[in-house]
Amino acid sequence: MRHLRLALGTAAAAAVITASMAAPAVASPDNALYAAPDGWGRTCVKYLPCGLDTALDRLHSGSVLYLRGGVYRLTQTEELTQSGVSIRAYPGETPVLTGARRVSGFTLSDPSKNIYVARVPRGTDTRQLFVDGVRAERARTALNSATFTATATGFTTPDPSFAKLTNVGDVEVVQENKWKHMRCPLAGVTADGTGSNLVVQPTCWQDNNTSVINSQFPFNGNGLPKLDGVSWVENAYQFLTKPGQWYLDKAAGKLYYIPLPGQNLGRADVELPLLDKLITASGTPGHITPVDDTAGTYRGDWQNSTGRQLGDFQDGVHATQAAGASVSYTFTGTGLDVLGETNTDGGAFTVTVDGKPDKATHSEHGDVRLAQQVVYSVQNLRPGRHTVTLTNAGANLLVDAFAVTPEAVRPIHDISISGITFTGTTWTLPSHVGYIDNQAGVQWAAQAPHNPLRPPAALEFHRAEDIAVTGDTFTHLGGVGVAFADGTQDSSITRNTITDTSAGGVAVGEVDDYYLTDPARMTLNTTIADNTITSVGQDYHDAVGVWVGHGRRTVIDHNEIAHTPYSGISLGWGWGWASPCELQAKQGLAVCRRGTIYSGDNHITGNNIHDVMRTLLDGGPIYTLGGQDQRAESTVVGNWVHDAPNNNNMLYHDEGSSYWDTHDNVVSNQTGRWVGMWTPTIHDIAIHDNFTDNTVVKNLGTNVVITNTTVVTGGNWPPAAQAIMAASGPRH
Repeated sequence: MRHLRLALGTAAAAAVITASMAAPAVASPDNALYAAPDGWGRTCVKYLPCGLDTALDRLHSGSVLYLRGGVYRLTQTEELTQSGVSIRAYPGETPVLTGARRVSGFTLSDPSKNIYVARVPRGTDTRQLFVDGVRAERARTALNSATFTATATGFTTPDPSFAKLTNVGDVEVVQENKWKHMRCPLAGVTADGTGSNLVVQPTCWQDNNTSVINSQFPFNGNGLPKLDGVSWVENAYQFLTKPGQWYLDKAAGKLYYIPLPGQNLGRADVELPLLDKLITASGTPGHITPVDDTAGTYRGDWQNSTGRQLGDFQDGVHATQAAGASVSYTFTGTGLDVLGETNTDGGAFTVTVDGKPDKATHSEHGDVRLAQQVVYSVQNLRPGRHTVTLTNAGANLLVDAFAVTPEAVRPIHDISISGITFTGTTWTLPSHVGYIDNQAGVQWAAQAPHNPLRPPAALEFHRAEDIAVTGDTFTHLGGVGVAFADGTQDSSITRNTITDTSAGGVAVGEVDDYYLTDPARMTLNTTIADNTITSVGQDYHDAVGVWVGHGRRTVIDHNEIAHTPYSGISLGWGWGWASPCELQAKQGLAVCRRGTIYSGDNHITGNNIHDVMRTLLDGGPIYTLGGQDQRAESTVVGNWVHDAPNNNNMLYHDEGSSYWDTHDNVVSNQTGRWVGMWTPTIHDIAIHDNFTDNTVVKNLGTNVVITNTTVVTGGNWPPAAQAIMAASGPRH
């Protein structure tokens, strides 16, 4: 990854559209740089632009880099490491940043099947190909082309042709099962009588079938669909059967393609993506992942309880009732959160940091039991090695995990990117470990402890502040369009076009920072507005148009989201984690796993969402999950949701959703339900003054009240509904 050497600087002016957005000041001529695809030299002036690499090296705080039109072929990801800069399209021109390489030199390889071949470097690895601006299909069988029966190691089929496949390690089995899209590479194929035996890569088979990963609340909820059938088999030369399909023989360095009717490969633009990300920008400290309580040093009488299944981090804790018993944790960084349990029998404890007493009063006492609570936090220490010690004062003390802040919280900030086209990315991890799906574009890492994993984005920001992504185009991508990750704050994604992505469109926030109490490290104040997001999830069908994990004051406003295989908007995480134990019991859960989530004050407003839920099940145009803060009610208002073929609930408040005010929406769809809450852990939601042409409702939530619904027939929407429909979607 290339690191850009940029000078530190201060933020420029900021504009606000509901949430803060960066808008660096217009550069003076001395602060303006210019680059062109064929630029040269180091002057980087308007009439003698330099190359992109040179311009990025010269970029400094307060300056604006204008990109002239044309295609910039990146050979590695560009990383912005400093702040206060703007990258813009030169007025009236279209700069295109691509991670793809153009392929030429095709010759006819198999006249009977019209298969052409071109040479590429041996070892070239990609999962996507675009020809004349059209996504080509990786060679695959037809849907449900054979009968597959699950075995202990994979699948058998009466079709003998699978035993003749070449490069078997590159072949993948794929299944669409309820809300999951799962895939695994093969380890081998053998003849099985008159049929074939497909052996799946053992680790992927375990994670997707024999031992499906289940971290339960707050990482997973009801139901664990597994890879127990085959929807299609993908990526073998023998599957090349129809125009528009392609296959890459990585070892031989040969790219095969069957042209579409009328396509001349001597003139065609054949683009082979090679990079997973195009631009990234990261502040500190980056991603924070807790470590288990077993990492502490314990003195005195402690009990190590494992496998409790009570919502503890990794299902285990250390606990003591002995006065004077202590736990120490030594780390390198600038801060530490100690996660424990609050409960009615929780007691007091004292703390020392590097041997110096913390004079504040500390206690694990609480009105109800809550797991994974930050019971002690120290931040802003000098960088270096530190030791924090907790000593029990005589009642119950429980220790669950330690979360280190490795560096001071210093977001990269005040960056704007506008008018740029991002294209030509891929993501090759599924080729090697498979796709181990959780939900909505979130997977599990193949290695223990199976942390959450998300596809990369063409444009990524980590631990950033005052970022504006405006008027850009994201297209023909092998992952996500744009992502704000790791506590990015006061930032916006507005007036962009995002289309034809393998994974999602927009991704904001995390799924594993739910426990935070420190606002400096939370995802806050994000605006996603006036974007057009279409045809996402082309390869990974669990993807959604806009995905938000944990966050506060998120505004998803006046976007158009269409043509998706799964949900349009998915906001929230945690399932019933934040729901009271009595509601978990009413749901039928044998034990209570309850903690807290910092999400709240989130708003889904004015969106036009249609032609979603085309492939998978159990989702909806607007889908919420997990708890919201009752002190700052969240809203679903003024949206027009319509035409969702495999819809479950058009307005879907799923497990654990709470404290939503859902009103003045227009819902049109003749299948499924117009609104649904399936279990008692969904609670304290007001649904009122909506318009629908579907009368089907499911309400098994707790204190969920549906009132003043206007039901129409024959498309006779009243003026108030027509006004909502007319106002929905982008305002440009």
